[in-house]
Amino acid sequence: MDDFEGKVAAITGAGSGIGRALAVELAIRGADLALSDIDEAGLAETVGLVQGRGVKVSSVRLDVADRDAVFAWADTVVADHGSVNLIFNNAGVTLFASIDTMSDDDFEWLMNINFWGVVHGTRAFLPYLKASGEGHVVNISSVFGLMAIPSQSAYNAAKFAVRGFTDALRIELEVEPCGVSATTVHPGGIRTNIARDARIDDSAVGMSRDEIAANFDRVTITTPTAAAKKILSAVRKNRRRTLVGPDAVLFDLVSRLPAAVSQRFVAFAARRRLNR
Repeated sequence: MDDFEGKVAAITGAGSGIGRALAVELAIRGADLALSDIDEAGLAETVGLVQGRGVKVSSVRLDVADRDAVFAWADTVVADHGSVNLIFNNAGVTLFASIDTMSDDDFEWLMNINFWGVVHGTRAFLPYLKASGEGHVVNISSVFGLMAIPSQSAYNAAKFAVRGFTDALRIELEVEPCGVSATTVHPGGIRTNIARDARIDDSAVGMSRDEIAANFDRVTITTPTAAAKKILSAVRKNRRRTLVGPDAVLFDLVSRLPAAVSQRFVAFAARRRLNR
């Protein structure tokens, strides 16, 4: 996909963070937008940012965990815009909890959004992307889809699954060329509200919500706008995977070490934090 002008892009989680930045950057590049988020107020703010740029914008409140709602949204996008070329499965949440104390409800909540939301979005839009003759699926994984971290087992499980799912999709699309491709995105620390909006088991992680948010703010070095530009560049270059942020590059390098080395390093760092 050489450029985005005149294309139709659907984005989940468009009410803030990377999703909002993608909407703005795509509007600047002349793409029509179909935006969704469960946060209606945030979604309305994003719509306000992209309107008046000469592109068509539609929006809908959407829970990506609801399969039928996602498929209905895909139908509506094509009915409203005539076609669709890109789906950015970006909506996501996080959970801080240990495996032995994590509730089933919390585990299922995260998997239904972070993994099944990606699956629903991909499968709902894929036939329409193929029909357009020029399409791209962009699925947001994480650096935690490269390497496991204590207190993030559910998030790790979902993001590793997104990585495997999208890798398989990319191969299938190459086996049967149809004008559609796929990219897995591994962002590092991006300055979003994901940590503040997390579900947290304080007893398991040894930190309060405020401490987690403060730590997150200290280590996040990439803005949503920078992330969005990197992602769109990856789409234009048809990358299989893209790492977003210098910390993502570091995670990728460490993940390539033998497991006995990388996992012991992570365990050592976690023990130091708990013993402060």
